[in-house]
Amino acid sequence: MSLASCRNFKDFRALARRRLPSPIFHYIDGAADDEVTYRRNTEAYETCDLVPSVLAGVETVDMSTTIFGKKLAMPLYCAPTALQRLFHPDGERAVARAAQKYGTMFGVSSLGTVSVEEIGAMIDTPKMFQFYFHKDRGLNDSMIERAKAAQFDVMALTVDTITGGNRERDLHTGFTSPPRLTFKSLFSFAARPRWAVNYLIHPKMELPHLQEHVQEGTNLATSIGSYFSTMLDQSMSWKDAEAIRAKWGGHFALKGVMSVADARRAVDIGCTGIMVSNHGGRQLDGSRSPFDQLAEIVDAVGDKIDVICEGGIQRGSHVLKALSLGAKACSGGRLYLYALAAAGQPGVERALGLMRDEIERDMKLMGARSVGDLNRGNLRFR
Repeated sequence: MSLASCRNFKDFRALARRRLPSPIFHYIDGAADDEVTYRRNTEAYETCDLVPSVLAGVETVDMSTTIFGKKLAMPLYCAPTALQRLFHPDGERAVARAAQKYGTMFGVSSLGTVSVEEIGAMIDTPKMFQFYFHKDRGLNDSMIERAKAAQFDVMALTVDTITGGNRERDLHTGFTSPPRLTFKSLFSFAARPRWAVNYLIHPKMELPHLQEHVQEGTNLATSIGSYFSTMLDQSMSWKDAEAIRAKWGGHFALKGVMSVADARRAVDIGCTGIMVSNHGGRQLDGSRSPFDQLAEIVDAVGDKIDVICEGGIQRGSHVLKALSLGAKACSGGRLYLYALAAAGQPGVERALGLMRDEIERDMKLMGARSVGDLNRGNLRFR
């Protein structure tokens, strides 16, 4: 299999699996407990059918949307994800350039492997900084000030990681960051010499937003679940979220909202957006899918803040279904991480390009000349 033969999400996943050592691949691919929610996130879209209109004059369609005061050329952006240089030496640099090429937003994680300063200087497409609330208040203040100085457009506080999810695949494979060789994992790393050579010959992977404050993840190997459970502040409250919003001073979102009550509370504390998300099924297994929760959240707060649907998106038709329910945009992580692992920047560009083409083609087939033409009349639930 080659990059040129990749046509969809599953193709990129298959190519990534061939190129990554098992612990690294399963870190991207895995989820919590029995991975019921992980599967449900995508299956939810299949319980909903599209009802197209015809003779709508769709020679040209406008796929743009506006979120957080920024216009995106398509209604899908690259959600912030951690540890990207583990998957390809270029990491966030590759994803940032690909996002810029397609005129969409790129999110950088607190656990990113390229700094907000570098990304801010590299691209002028809209940028989001994803914030984890640490016990170390000095670290929290540092990240906020650095993202602000780098002129990031949005801060998204992740609220669904109050403790680490039970990611059993990581426990089976022994995944840590940085990678730690064990008897169990040695063969897997040896079987992927291309990845191993790239990891060794390129500059050491670091977590630039954390390394001046904590050793975990940069110099001291740890699992993500352990990091969340020990380094993040489990006392985080609505009062803390409101204080972070005030300190940030710009567009502010909560990432990981799944209930109407929490969506309304987000409005009350001054959020300008929310990501309806369950962290890709990686936290609470058995939780509902974002798509299944979307309509009631949009009905409650969609006229007050930007509602974004995040999780399980593998096709352009999934994006159209979420937009028809009232989401302003969609976002995803695995949909570009597999492509990054498979082929770096060209892989991410191909993945985003294919998704863009699917959205455009499906809008034409739906008879929608703009994303504003998509509505609940387009949908039927089984």
